[in-house]
Amino acid sequence: MTLRWRGRVMGACLVAIAAALLVWAAAVVMPDGTQVRPAAAKAAAAGKIKPGVTYRGVATFYDAGDGDGACMFGPASNLMIAAMNTTDYEKARACGAYVRVRANGRAITVKVTNECPTCGRGQLDLSRPAFAKLAAPVKGRIPITWRLLSPKASRKIAVRYKTGSTRWWCGIQAIDHRNPVARLEARTAKGWKKLPRTEYNYFLSAKGAGCGKAVRITDIYGQRLTIKGAKIRPDAVQRSRVQFAKH
Repeated sequence: MTLRWRGRVMGACLVAIAAALLVWAAAVVMPDGTQVRPAAAKAAAAGKIKPGVTYRGVATFYDAGDGDGACMFGPASNLMIAAMNTTDYEKARACGAYVRVRANGRAITVKVTNECPTCGRGQLDLSRPAFAKLAAPVKGRIPITWRLLSPKASRKIAVRYKTGSTRWWCGIQAIDHRNPVARLEARTAKGWKKLPRTEYNYFLSAKGAGCGKAVRITDIYGQRLTIKGAKIRPDAVQRSRVQFAKH
């Protein structure tokens, strides 16, 4: 084989490899129209609480009242909930996450609906009913391990516009998502616009871009779902027809 021919073969191989890498890096479109991004993007989207990692800490408990909290999901019909320590709460990134908590040979699943500013890293402040399933409340504080869970989901995801939302300013929240939400975007005339997340778990459009338009949400695993048809109806829960896949 001549040097010139070898050079051509090597060049073709390099082009093929580069093309393969571009395909790998691109989002994969699933049969239902959702998109799943590669592992590198998933790792970046996960934040401090990562899938497959077991965390150690302590559990305490608090009077959860009607179940509402810093995540502003509203009253909860199921009080198997928890407040996440501020570090792992990560400015609301933990809101809506389900975690499997283990202690004393027992295990429970709780949903993160609140923040615990006085808790140390790794600590969960459980509702009293949740804590009681692991230990007698008189103990007050127990060692635990916990990890992120992608549970079964009986409901589809819903969106809610914040009180005071209009076509010129709006806050949008995702509700009943199986996996933690990493990103929320609103459709505008110029394409998808990423909205900044607040510590109270709403994504804001300060100048109204995308308010009342289609919404696209991405979970920490990289799956993207598009929700169309939600109107600017402050405080109304508007149910979609989609839900993140179980992991």
